Amino acid sequence: MSVATCTIGHLIREWRQRRRLSQLELAFDADLSTKHLSFLETGRAQPGRDMLLRLADRMAVPLRERNVMLNAAGFAPTYQERSLSDPDLRLARQSIDRLLSAHEPNPAFVVDRHWTMTASNKAVEHLIAAVDPLLLTPPVNVIRLSLHPAGMAPRIINLAAWRRHVIDRLRRQADLTGDPVLADLVEEESDYPLPGDQVRRMKPADHEMVAIPFQLATVHGTLAFFSTTTVFATPVDITLSELTIEAFFPADQATASIMRRLAEAPQAEAPRLVRRAVAG
Repeated sequence: MSVATCTIGHLIREWRQRRRLSQLELAFDADLSTKHLSFLETGRAQPGRDMLLRLADRMAVPLRERNVMLNAAGFAPTYQERSLSDPDLRLARQSIDRLLSAHEPNPAFVVDRHWTMTASNKAVEHLIAAVDPLLLTPPVNVIRLSLHPAGMAPRIINLAAWRRHVIDRLRRQADLTGDPVLADLVEEESDYPLPGDQVRRMKPADHEMVAIPFQLATVHGTLAFFSTTTVFATPVDITLSELTIEAFFPADQATASIMRRLAEAPQAEAPRLVRRAVAG
């Protein structure tokens, strides 16, 4: 059934099943009877706007998809989607820029719901200096940039472990959102070849039992990072709700020293690929 022909009952049931909730669990959480929820799902009853938004909130439906549900129920969409250049998002964009800048000399970047890079700091450029320029043609997809054979993959020392981590995270995101673009991206990344010496699944090292590091071979030496993810709290704008800030912290002293040294190098020597690609 296409989105255009989905009934609101079908959408409620689809999201409930995606969240692995029984009718009893969702009805209890949303403060309505199981019978009423069953009637909503089968089309024997129609939800009011407030009830629909309450159900969507209890099921953690993304804001973009809440608009789809509202439209299917005959209501006007509630959530706006603005460009980051929109004056209404000026303070949010300034906050993002400050966060990225404050994280230097370590890498940090911002991605949208499809992992398209929308902003980055200067430190990211040191990680991608050797990738195929075609992968830096806008829109730049971070997953493709890191795992494509012409991207960073050949220089990722622990590629098998990192690739498994990235694809597992991407698959969970696709399952939670039902986004077909993410599902296609999972298939694409899973089909990328893995070097023979990394095919055999190795037992994780002790530190990988806590967090898998990103280990990259560069002309400056081996870099090792732990990554963190930051999102906006309680956003009511679709654009902000779908942005994620990915920040990398040194996993060892050698990496910290290298990144400090690179940050202190003359700016003319730093590559400009990422910022040009994002701006393009």
